[in-house]
Amino acid sequence: MEDRISVSMTDGVADVRLVRADKMNALDAAMFAALVDTAERLSREKGLRAVVLSGEGRAFCAGLDMGRFAAMNDNGGDGIGGGQKRDLALRTHGLCNHSQQAVWGWRQLPVPVIAAVHGVAFGGGFQVALGADMRFLAPDTRMSVMEIKWGLVPDMAGTPILASLVRDDILRDLTYTGRIFSAQEALSYGLATRICDDPRAAALETAREIAGKSPDAIRAAKRMLNNLAIDPGRALLAESVEQMKLMGGPNQTEAVRANIEKRAPNFVD
Repeated sequence: MEDRISVSMTDGVADVRLVRADKMNALDAAMFAALVDTAERLSREKGLRAVVLSGEGRAFCAGLDMGRFAAMNDNGGDGIGGGQKRDLALRTHGLCNHSQQAVWGWRQLPVPVIAAVHGVAFGGGFQVALGADMRFLAPDTRMSVMEIKWGLVPDMAGTPILASLVRDDILRDLTYTGRIFSAQEALSYGLATRICDDPRAAALETAREIAGKSPDAIRAAKRMLNNLAIDPGRALLAESVEQMKLMGGPNQTEAVRANIEKRAPNFVD
């Protein structure tokens, strides 16, 4: 796990860093496991008051590892474990499957989580940022709900979180087009909490401020605020069901091949 995520703790603040910098912190099987395991371990950490989640190198997280898309192209599966299909509807972590837990696990932590985002947060990387309570963005950050580019839908717990943050038409625009949007647009949409020249430093400062408050009140506030959101169970299951229908189908396979071959896709009805 240490080759994917590092964790240091100071005065109740966990500094969590994605450290796969050579791959722009892209999501491979090991990164998914590290995200799930780290959130689980922090949930048991005594004295934890707040968490800052950030990425080393040029980006917060570039999304799904390209090798997994290549596996989809070669094998027609989901790009995991050599391309074989999995039952995404199987709930392995409460309301979630394993991939969703890589995002939802940060929502379940009993303390506030601040994502410090720079470079890009695309697709699954964008959804990881959504798992935080707050998102501090560098001015040149770029984001995208990029799954449509690969003939897929967002299926890492992003949709119920997005539904609580943005207008319905904005959510549909970003999901249908997969367009890349700026930090300033993210702020206007409600997806960024702040734009900061140094988002990690600002996030750590805010986390230390939170850590100085009553831990009982902070944890109660997070429980209370989490309960304001729509019931996520049906939305999380719907993500998985719809994704399984798409994965490995002719048009999804064509989307992957077209992107890898850098040509226009030829979809069929």
